[in-house]
Amino acid sequence: MKLTSHDIIRKPVITEKSMADMADKKYTFVVDKHATKTEIKKAVEVVFGVKVAELKTANITGKPKRVGVHFGKRPDYKKAIVKLTEDSKTIEFFEGM
Repeated sequence: MKLTSHDIIRKPVITEKSMADMADKKYTFVVDKHATKTEIKKAVEVVFGVKVAELKTANITGKPKRVGVHFGKRPDYKKAIVKLTEDSKTIEFFEGM
């Protein structure tokens, strides 16, 4: 199954650290687990109309959780930290936060 650009980028990560990184034009997203770096780079460039200078990815393992006597775990996910080029515009999606 071929993933589209909107399928690859799942949602933005909104944390104190990711908000502080936005001053350096670094944006953090949860992406599809099976997407490669080149696919993620193209998806960000197509969806937001920006130029990506650098891309770092991390596979995050879900934490074990417990509710009463029942054990389970949160789902695993992949995180991408995207750094834009100096001449690239910012991503407006994050402006109001």
